[in-house]
Formats: sequence, C-alpha cells, structure tokens
Amino acid sequence: MDGTQLTPTKETHAVSTDVVALCRDVLEYSRERDYTGWDYVDGLSSEFVQWLPFENKYLNLAVQEGIKRAPVNLRPYFRVEQRRSYLGAALFAMANVDMYRLTGDDRYAREATDLVSWLVSERVEGFSGYAGGGHRHPIQSLGRDTASTPGESSGVVSATLGAEAFLQYDEAFDAPEYAELAHSAAEFVIEDLDYTAVDEGAHINYIPRDTDAYTLNANALGARLLVNLYARFDEDRLLDAAREIMDYVASKQAINGGWMYTDPPSASHLSMDSFHNGFIIESLLRYREVTGSDRYDPTIRRAREFYREQLFEPDGAPNWDESSTYPRDIHAAAQGIIVFTELGEFAFARRIIDWARDTLYAGDGQFYYQQRRFYTKRFTLMRWCQAWMAYALSTYATANELSR
Repeated sequence: MDGTQLTPTKETHAVSTDVVALCRDVLEYSRERDYTGWDYVDGLSSEFVQWLPFENKYLNLAVQEGIKRAPVNLRPYFRVEQRRSYLGAALFAMANVDMYRLTGDDRYAREATDLVSWLVSERVEGFSGYAGGGHRHPIQSLGRDTASTPGESSGVVSATLGAEAFLQYDEAFDAPEYAELAHSAAEFVIEDLDYTAVDEGAHINYIPRDTDAYTLNANALGARLLVNLYARFDEDRLLDAAREIMDYVASKQAINGGWMYTDPPSASHLSMDSFHNGFIIESLLRYREVTGSDRYDPTIRRAREFYREQLFEPDGAPNWDESSTYPRDIHAAAQGIIVFTELGEFAFARRIIDWARDTLYAGDGQFYYQQRRFYTKRFTLMRWCQAWMAYALSTYATANELSR
C-alpha cells in the first residue's frame, strides 16, 4: 500500500515510545482474539437465555442487568457468546491506521484493511445513507416488550465512528470508495435522525425513531460527523448543519461547564458523566480545528475547566460524574486521554495513561474494566476496554509525534 506514514527519527521521543509499545501490546492482545470478546450489555447472548422456549421482558432485564452490574464476570458461567463489536471494530481500524503511520509496519495496514472491509459488510441497510452497524447482542429496554434483534438498527454513534474509520483509512491509503460511503452518512443524520430546526439551532435523534428527549453527546457526535465530511468534501451544507447542531448543544451547557446526558435532563438517570462530556468537548474541538472559528471558544473554556477539575483527579484518575468518584471506568480514562491530547495538554493526558496502566492494566496488552471503591472489576470487555484504549493510545502517540 502507498499509505501516508510519519517519518521515524533516530531518537524517538521518550514521552511517546513506551505509549507506542503499550498500544502495540493492546492491539496484539485484541488481534490474537480476532477483536472478539464480551461487551458492555451482552447478557442476553447467554446460551441459557437463548434456549428458553419463551421470552419475558422482566427475566431479560434481570439477566441483562445482573450480568452487567455483577462485581465479577458472570459471562462464562452464563455461556455468553463473545462477538465482534461494530463500534469496537471502527476504533480498532483507526488505531491500526495510526500505528501504521507511526511505525510503517505493513501488518497494521493489513489489519486496518480487514477491519474496514468488515465494517462495510456488516453495516445496516435500509436507511438514506451509511448508518453504521447495530449492537451485536440482543438488548432489552424498559420501553419494549421483547429484546432487540442483534444488528437490527443503528444510531449516530455507530455511524460517526464508522465514518471516521473510513475517512482515516482513505486519508492514509487513498481509498476514495470508503470516503464516499462515509459521505452518505450525512443523509442518515439529516433524514433518518430527523434533523429539526429549533430556536437554539437544530437537534437530531440518537436513533431513527420519534422522541421527546435528545441525547446531547449524540448530537455533538452527529455534528462532528458532518464537520469531518465537510473537511473531506468541502460542502457548505454540511458545515451549516453541523453549526446548527453545535449551537443547540452549546446552548445546553450548564453553568458549571458540563452537560447533562439528555435534554430535558429528567429523561435520563445519567447526569454529567465523564466520557459523554468528553465526547462533546472532543466534537467542539474538532469544529474549531476544521473551521478555524472561535465561535465556541467560551464554551470550550468552561467545559475544559469543568472536565479537568470535576471529572478527573490531579493524578489522572477519572471520576464517574460531577458528584460520584466511583466507578473509575477505563472508557472514561480513554476518553480523557483523547480530549486532553486534542487540547494539547499532553502532560495531563500522559498522567491519565499512567493511572490506567498502574490501576487497570493486567499486563500483556489487557486492560480491566473498572475500579470500584472497594474492589476492581478484573475482566475485559473488548470494545469498552481494549478498543477505546487502543484508539486513545494511538491518538496520543500520533499527536505527540506530530507536535515535535
């Protein structure tokens, strides 16, 4: 392949070489398992549940939530099938692209190629444009009588990460067919996610269905998708739509600088949790990077202060939300690495890496899930732990190298 890679130097920067090595180990652990493993909400993939001749909403919820919340990993005992996550595959694809650029090792190029090809083959169909891929496990919600069918629907998070993987692959390896597929995701956002003008700007749905509540980080991710497409295709309509959504998200910033999970806040039990606030800040930073605009600088300043002071400890440990220290979650750590890297605060991003390695690293490329107040959940979820940390580490190492 004739991909773009960073030029290695004779004396590689000491701050990032061990991070590259750690990312290599995380990818090696994941590659050896074909990027397949347990996931965050996968309890209904239990063989015992699948064998039942009937389906019951409350039994589904008991199994699903019991496995998700247990202090130890019950999945082997319930014979939960390990599968490849669509979101995880997108993150692994981007991490492999980064590692190829950093090292020039063709193995990473081959892995990235296999992963983006899989993303294409496993995408959901039937929408106005590329819509990513659904969860690989059935999920029971309170609002449904039965569990969802794996892969039956998708949403803005999956579409955004999948499209970003395609765009990064195209940039590295000159593969415009992937960029064109990503381009079609704009229609999914605008048409299928019901882009609607409101007084504060515009909002979209999380998934293709009617709702009276709007997920703020999902709106920010949808705007980021449109900004990334604008950067590649230079279509003003994409930037205009992104700006309207960003205006809406910015208008919902609380006085302390954070964002509740939903608008209205009463629609969710989540408040200002760490990694979802990180998604919003990352999206605002991407808008500024692409456009050069200072439109959201006051919003970013308030958000950065809240994120740094309220959602992280001085040693880099992530807090759960604005009022709860625990659980300290590996996904929150990974998102913090990404955000502080994008802010140019490499020293603090590195502090989070060191905390994660000291606290939730099992060795040999494997990260654990969560540190609780009195115990640690010493098991690994392939997307939640491995994919997010691989992408965070590769993002940090790439930005660190480019900043020299």
